[in-house]
Amino acid sequence: MIRCVNHEDGGDSAMAGPLSGVRILDCTTVVLGPWAAQQLGDLGADVIKIEPPEGDTTRVLGPARNPGMAAFYLGCNRSKRSIVLDLKQDAGRKALFKLAETADVLMHNYRPEPAKRLGVEYEKFEKINPRLVYVAAYGYRAAGPMGPKAAYDDIIQAGSGLAALQSVVAGQPRFLPTIVADKTSSNGVVSALLAALFARERTGKGQAVEVPMFETLVSFVMVEHLYGETFKPALDTAGYKRVLNKERRPYPSKDGYFALLPYTDGHWKEFCILVGRPDLAADARFQGMANRLKNVEQYYATLAKLCAERTNAEWVELLKNSNVPHGPVNTLDDLFVDPQLEATGYWQEVEHPTEGKLRLPGIAPRFSKTPPEIKRLQPRLGEHSVEVLKEAGFTAAEIDAMLKS
Repeated sequence: MIRCVNHEDGGDSAMAGPLSGVRILDCTTVVLGPWAAQQLGDLGADVIKIEPPEGDTTRVLGPARNPGMAAFYLGCNRSKRSIVLDLKQDAGRKALFKLAETADVLMHNYRPEPAKRLGVEYEKFEKINPRLVYVAAYGYRAAGPMGPKAAYDDIIQAGSGLAALQSVVAGQPRFLPTIVADKTSSNGVVSALLAALFARERTGKGQAVEVPMFETLVSFVMVEHLYGETFKPALDTAGYKRVLNKERRPYPSKDGYFALLPYTDGHWKEFCILVGRPDLAADARFQGMANRLKNVEQYYATLAKLCAERTNAEWVELLKNSNVPHGPVNTLDDLFVDPQLEATGYWQEVEHPTEGKLRLPGIAPRFSKTPPEIKRLQPRLGEHSVEVLKEAGFTAAEIDAMLKS
């Protein structure tokens, strides 16, 4: 079950999530860090979003009902509290160091040189709190020649080889129409951060963790595409041949498009019987996965020809009790009424105190004993500044001086 706690109730719940009691200082902006921090907040962590006076840049991206609360920001910043600190001022850095004394994690996505100029490098935090896990999300590993460079999703898609892979279907390099580098690296931040927290439970010591977008996406791309270059000397070229084929696509049916993938030998035999083509099961080109890969263009062309013989509804009916992988080709709008998502209660409708009714994606993982929840709705800029600073021990006069500056 996924609960959504009312915004006004302070985020308390009857059952704590798996990260309950973990406090995270989130100094990140845009998507790479904020989406990671949101996932951790959904899992029960107390995430304090530390923003500059102008706020996260995503606060102005996309449609909005109120200034500073645009759709892009809302998608990456629930389950957090917001505090404004100007880290260019001594008072702002002092406040951050004070907060770090009792925090479990500090995460940022400043490049190495700006981090040094701001005075927020790991060595200073290690002296303040040796148990702190310090996570820096960069464009590139800091030690390399690209370490000082700025990086955004488009640049990383290009550099990692992902954009060039689109040449197979588009005839030229293209970007995927989703910020896959940011979001893949964001998941990398989550896994690395959790691993460092686990190591701290074993050793009692925190550490600095670096999560670079470029190297993370190269790892992502090369899972299957290292291929023949896995071996030294190479046994084949790089690039997994099954997916580097322009015919790998949803196939036109009688009334739309449908996805078919009889992948294993068992799938293929069952599929051939269901479509009334036992001759294809006996075809030497398609006997065994290795032969289907060797003759992948003919394999895909055969699937395309067969798919065109039925409507989507007929395919669903034919395959509904089979083991053959298949499914619809959903548009973005189709996802709002997808039967699977509806049946599992994925989409959440909430009432935000300033933004009105919102639709939120649910939390994908489920836990039997420590269920995640949408802990807090998206905060307004600096909404919790006074609250968080009081918790850290600052006096009313000190807080007032920071607000004025």
